[in-house]
Amino acid sequence: MRLLHTSDWHLGQNFMGKSRAEEHEDFLSWLLEIIKEKHVEVLVISGDIFDTGTPPNYALELYYNFLKELSSIKTLITTIITAGNHDSISTLKAPKQLLEVLNVHVITTGDEDENVIIPINKNDDLISIVCAVPFLRDSVIRESLSGITISEKEKLANSGIKAYYENCYSKALELKKDKNIPIIAMGHLTTVGSRSSQSERDIYIGGTIDIGGDYLASMFDYVALGHLHINQVVGNNEHVRYSGSPIPLSFSESKNTQKVNLVSFTQNEISIEEIEVPLSRKLVIIKGNYEHIKNELTKIEDKNSWIEVHISDDNAMYANNEIRQLASKLELILLAVKIDKSEKQLKANELKVISLDELSVEQVFEKRLELENLEDKEFEKELFLNFKEVVSKVQSL
Repeated sequence: MRLLHTSDWHLGQNFMGKSRAEEHEDFLSWLLEIIKEKHVEVLVISGDIFDTGTPPNYALELYYNFLKELSSIKTLITTIITAGNHDSISTLKAPKQLLEVLNVHVITTGDEDENVIIPINKNDDLISIVCAVPFLRDSVIRESLSGITISEKEKLANSGIKAYYENCYSKALELKKDKNIPIIAMGHLTTVGSRSSQSERDIYIGGTIDIGGDYLASMFDYVALGHLHINQVVGNNEHVRYSGSPIPLSFSESKNTQKVNLVSFTQNEISIEEIEVPLSRKLVIIKGNYEHIKNELTKIEDKNSWIEVHISDDNAMYANNEIRQLASKLELILLAVKIDKSEKQLKANELKVISLDELSVEQVFEKRLELENLEDKEFEKELFLNFKEVVSKVQSL
């Protein structure tokens, strides 16, 4: 069996006021060709299909057109989509029954109303079992969060997620019986020992989940993870992996190599091929003083690139103005100019180098808390964690 693992598409992302529609369209066209070329039989998408709970119409159109095109690929048996923390349950769930006609399974919450154990059949033979675990929200993994400490909430999250996976594995074993077939798990969470970038946010209260690759590897033959945007193996477990995002979603990811994972199973072996995703637009970061940045800007040949500049210069005000003028003259797309910390402290108000586009919702709230200069740091921490909990609930609507 051949399985293709991808995740974290973030369709509809607004990147500093810029649309990613063209890049996502290119990726989805490429992905269709890879599925055909590699004779993929199962496609799994491990969460964060959309960037927000209310994706723009063009993002929905890209999504549905892609799923429609999948139905014409003869080798593809089924597609399995699980919700991530960015996804709206109602948006993904609305066409669920219609998509099943196209052999597309959509798992949104993983609650009692959804069957997350999906058998894969080929010519009436069971060839594998997928435990399609989405991002597990609080309502699924624990009964109540009120009246307990942050530490207790973290422990409940850990035990709840582990119990959920163990229950899925137990059900898969019952279905498997004595057949020599792989059991595959999906997931959308941060694991211990994995690498993150700046564009992911903590998705559980307190942000600490003590679940590692060894734990998942002990049960499943392959684990297709989402949420972290870097393609990577978790720990020393070759069969526990993140696919990463198909396009860089922040300037912190500009040096990443975007990939999808092609997983091939024979009777007793598994082989994994990382397939590099071609990029239709580069994100470029340039750091240094005015002269260095000026020289680097003149070397950029791809006018389609998006650029972020970090200035470290004795005369940051002059450098900022000159760099912006030069970028305009060269017809380059300069999205952000940032000043190093010492210059920020001196001139941030004058230069206005930080915009809301550069900050997450949580970072805006943090900056608002800083203005209050609260003496009780424990109370400040509790306020921030409660804010994150509210944001999580709003985003799950």
